[in-house]
Amino acid sequence: MSLFSPWRRDPPPVTAESDDAELIAAIAAESMAALRILHRRHAPWLRARLARRCADLDAVDDALQDTFMAVWRSAARFSPTGGDAAGWLWTIAMRRLVSVLRGRGARWIGQGHDLDEARSTVESAEDLVLVRVEHGDLDAAIRRLTPELRAVIQATVLDGLTVREAARLLGIPEGTVKTRAMRARARLRKDLA
Repeated sequence: MSLFSPWRRDPPPVTAESDDAELIAAIAAESMAALRILHRRHAPWLRARLARRCADLDAVDDALQDTFMAVWRSAARFSPTGGDAAGWLWTIAMRRLVSVLRGRGARWIGQGHDLDEARSTVESAEDLVLVRVEHGDLDAAIRRLTPELRAVIQATVLDGLTVREAARLLGIPEGTVKTRAMRARARLRKDLA
């Protein structure tokens, strides 16, 4: 039985000031207004983080749309006591991005995009650092990390998730995230020295 089933026929009222749990409860009761508010609140940062992982902006947009379709279908399974909505949304978005990319078969992620043109339109310091990360010594050092350490660095540093969000995304305790992040940073410092 759903946590939010009492509202199935009559969604609770929501406003832009409603918290995420209230919005998701209303979405579980099929409130399109709540879905619109949740989308406005979270779609921009989700798109930015997905775009850091994938150069194909069409795939990013498809994954983002699929994310909110999944939210619509699975809102009743969200448990506000199990963690925050941002971590839940990020987990769905990453899974949807992987599904979109798998669905495109052997197509290379960057196909159809002129990298020089894309770089000329992106001038933020963060994006320039990420380009250097992907194509410099740091990228090689990150690749040498164990998969567990690499996943924590990806989530906390490159994706900018909090320890709590990373723990939820990776399915490990917060203390483990902190320990792995500390070990990964020490290893990277050693490799890059």
